[in-house]
Amino acid sequence: MSKKWISAAVVAASLLSLLSSPVHAAAPKTYQVTGPVLELTNDMIVVKKGNDRWEIAREAATKVTGDLKVGATVTIQYRMTAATIDVKPEKAAKTPAKKTPKKGA
Repeated sequence: MSKKWISAAVVAASLLSLLSSPVHAAAPKTYQVTGPVLELTNDMIVVKKGNDRWEIAREAATKVTGDLKVGATVTIQYRMTAATIDVKPEKAAKTPAKKTPKKGA
């Protein structure tokens, strides 16, 4: 066999291996909120739920079904996504106080 065929076979086997391996990362849990739309922009929607105001980001790829406008009652499916993560430094472990020998012992 020529080197080209061997290289092509190795590449094909590698691609097949990648495509057939299971995906281990599961999508985050989906939540929902229902209420009237208070505000609406291209990148945000504000919904009133009870006495609370829910401000949810939206993207160009966000699927919208129906006539989305202020005042309309909507049900939004959303996922929580971390914007930033700050890791706090670990606290130093407390070392026990040294025992001093008693005088006269």
